[in-house]
Parts: sequence; structure tokens; C-alpha cells
Amino acid sequence: MNKYEVMFIINPVLEDSAKEAAIETVKGIIAADGEVVDTDIWGMKKLAYPIEKKTEGYYVVMQFNGNPTLPKELDRRLRISDDFIRHIIVAKDEK
Repeated sequence: MNKYEVMFIINPVLEDSAKEAAIETVKGIIAADGEVVDTDIWGMKKLAYPIEKKTEGYYVVMQFNGNPTLPKELDRRLRISDDFIRHIIVAKDEK
């Protein structure tokens, strides 16, 4: 299994329970084909530039292990959801 990291920004207008549900959704997608190693919730942060007329976002970073097809499926699912305004998935090198 390969090591990956995903950082995503949740829409700040969502209720706290909806933000937690969004995080659990990502964990569920990863758990179907891999495992979540660590979840780091950064909370509300100011965006570098406005996205969809929003100046803040709820940041979350997750470390996970999975097969090579998992990032593509995770990317697809995050793109179609309105709960997430941005995301990035990177493969971590073994050092």
C-alpha cells in the first residue's frame, strides 16, 4: 500500500455537525480501500484568495495508506460534493 496525504477545505457555512459528517464521509471513502493513519483538523482559516465569494474555510489534513486507485476515486468523490470547496491529494515518498 502506498502512503498519501489529502488536504481539503470544507465549506465554512455548514453547521458543525455537517462538517463532522463531511470528515466522516472522507474517512469512509478511504476505509473502503485503505486505512486512515492520522487526521489533523486545522479548523477555520483565512483563504489566500476568495473562492466562490468565501474568504474562510475549514481545513482538514489526513494521512492515509491505500492502493494506487484510491486517490483517483477520492478525487472524483470530493469533486462532485458541494461540501468541499478545494482539495489536494499527494503521494508521500518513503524517506
